[in-house]
Amino acid sequence: MGLAAGLAQAQAPGSGGPAPQDPTAVPLDGGASLLLASGVAYGLKRLRQRRQR
Repeated sequence: MGLAAGLAQAQAPGSGGPAPQDPTAVPLDGGASLLLASGVAYGLKRLRQRRQR
């Protein structure tokens, strides 16, 4: 356990790695479009069921 504690040390903020980008930037990629498409499909299904009654 002593070896793992010696290897697991956190880095100080700002040390290494790429510079942080705009914190309000949200990646809208495949996940958001998939969620939107599934919502539209569900809405159409509900409308068709409502018309059949």
